[in-house]
Amino acid sequence: MADAFDVIVIGSGPAGYVAAIRCAQLGLKTACVEKWINNKSNKPALGGTCLNVGCIPSKALLESSEKFDESRHHMAEHGISIDGQVNIDVPAMIARKDKIVGELTGGIAQLFKANGIEWLQGTGKIFPDKHVQVTSADGKTVNSYAGENIIIATGSVPFELPATPLHEDVVVDSAGALDWTDIPKRLCVIGAGVIGLELGSVWRRLGSEVVVLEAQDTFLPMADQRIAKDSLRQFTAQGLDIRLSARVVSSKIENNTVTIEYQDKDGDQTLEVDRMIVAVGRRAFTDDLCNDDVEMEFDERGLVHVNDYCETSIPGIYAVGDVVRGPMLAHKGSEEGVMVAERIAGQHSHLNYEAIPSVIYTLPEIAWVGKTEEQLKSDGIKYNAGSFPFAASGRAKAMAQTAGMVRVLADAETDRVLGVHICGPSASELIGQAVIVMEYEGTSEDIARTVFSHPTLSEAVHEAALGADNRAIHIANRKRN
Repeated sequence: MADAFDVIVIGSGPAGYVAAIRCAQLGLKTACVEKWINNKSNKPALGGTCLNVGCIPSKALLESSEKFDESRHHMAEHGISIDGQVNIDVPAMIARKDKIVGELTGGIAQLFKANGIEWLQGTGKIFPDKHVQVTSADGKTVNSYAGENIIIATGSVPFELPATPLHEDVVVDSAGALDWTDIPKRLCVIGAGVIGLELGSVWRRLGSEVVVLEAQDTFLPMADQRIAKDSLRQFTAQGLDIRLSARVVSSKIENNTVTIEYQDKDGDQTLEVDRMIVAVGRRAFTDDLCNDDVEMEFDERGLVHVNDYCETSIPGIYAVGDVVRGPMLAHKGSEEGVMVAERIAGQHSHLNYEAIPSVIYTLPEIAWVGKTEEQLKSDGIKYNAGSFPFAASGRAKAMAQTAGMVRVLADAETDRVLGVHICGPSASELIGQAVIVMEYEGTSEDIARTVFSHPTLSEAVHEAALGADNRAIHIANRKRN
């Protein structure tokens, strides 16, 4: 007879491991299936893409590269001089990144032990009657387990671009770009989305000449366009050569050079580089997830079809994170995992998808939550907008980080905050204030009447909220008809 659990979670990324821990906290006998093998230690690891080759390692490299760039170019204005050349030890930087990854993935393993969660190492496949078959990495061992409930959290994988097939360490995806131990002189990034901009920023700060090819005509179309245009100016000033409407046709590798053929508004173009990163988005990873006789419903994009509470077409089987609709964000997946765990335990949890923040960890950072100005106009919603530039922030000036702004969009009739958009220092942290306001259906007046410490970057959020009512203090307000 197969071992039985109240809940079997397939996948241990942020959606899966959080779901598993919350299930265990609620007294449910829980197992988590994970197949990940660390490509350096050759040992099993929890954490999925985010912890192993995504969110965490990329932020480690972003921090290291930012410190290197600041040491080389931004110390003199603080009265600090550095005698001699500032050097970067790339293998040491990569080793630091790997150490952080190891500590965090090991931490999840300890949390599993502390919460009594059984880690089933291998690849999970769903069979009828909510049975899960787990095959070991070497394929030699196959075990079957029964779950009263199953949570699918298998995440996503990078889209492949047929015109630019991956090749060793020369043409790589986002994971491969985290392991280079030398700095390419010329680098091309395909895709000006979140991943492309972050990885392009890392290697540009370290000294690479970086060209970013983006097929779309608009830069960051999902972001507020005033914020997008402002950030594009900043990235261009930093040396990122971002080319829009550039559709890659082919690539070839010859004599250690990658030759890329692409088309833009001016016709056929050629670009030669030493390395290339393909970052054109991700797709849900549901390959061989279910046996043929399991009638799971998928949509046209390969996402698992779920209801508002992440339950699939099969009662008792749920799906969370990148395999379902909505933005592919770790924190969105985690909260879906919590919601599902609590609903399995009989609670009535829900998730407000209108208050999920997005962040791009460039310099300056970009973050937003809620509707953009373009969306509000398209939906015919009347709104008031307030903006405040970091150039008018005393704290930002003291930090010598004055690029960017905060924008607050509020309903013209109810004053309810509909969207907050930030480009600037610590945007990833500041956006949390906006998320709380929106989660509790707060107004711009609520922010305006809140006392913020001085001097802080948070005051820019306060001033932008004041600006929505045309009463910002530290900038001149625009006259309204």
